[in-house]
Amino acid sequence: MVSARLRADLTSCRGAGQCAFQAPALFDQDEEDGRVVILRPEPSEEEIPLAKHAVAACPNRALTIEGR
Repeated sequence: MVSARLRADLTSCRGAGQCAFQAPALFDQDEEDGRVVILRPEPSEEEIPLAKHAVAACPNRALTIEGR
């Protein structure tokens, strides 16, 4: 059962990189344009606090976490 799912709005992402800095196991940045790449869209229970922190750190509010 999936308890949380990460989503990114790539039109809002400006490549600030806070998500990758806060949770590098979950997020990366595209090498060409710097926008977010979600490495694991379904974080484990242990990763959910990190995911929430990374979502909150996004200056453009391009990330959401559903189901939690």
